[in-house]
Amino acid sequence: MGSRELGERGEALAAAYLRRRGYRVVASRFRCRYGEIDLIAQKGRLLCFVEVKARTNLSMGLPREYVDYRKQERLRTTAAYYLSLRELDCPVRFDVAEVYVAEDGKERIEYMENAF
Repeated sequence: MGSRELGERGEALAAAYLRRRGYRVVASRFRCRYGEIDLIAQKGRLLCFVEVKARTNLSMGLPREYVDYRKQERLRTTAAYYLSLRELDCPVRFDVAEVYVAEDGKERIEYMENAF
């Protein structure tokens, strides 16, 4: 499985995970000049900006380790742009979804609310 295919599968699995928990996915792969947000989900008034990291193994470390300070800053800036573009004034949260897809096809999600 290529990295693009793995990323798309990870995002789809994370979106399904959120829907099962009562969230409504309002956007996926939101892109602008500041960066990209994988998923934007809403539950009540709360808007969650979700970074999805999909991996087949841990040989390069935990997926959450790749959401470093620079990535967090890009996500915050992109989220602020999204909020201003839509003229939204609501509580927000930044989450990270680690999606593991094993060679045998088994899938597992570790979801971290308020990751940063």
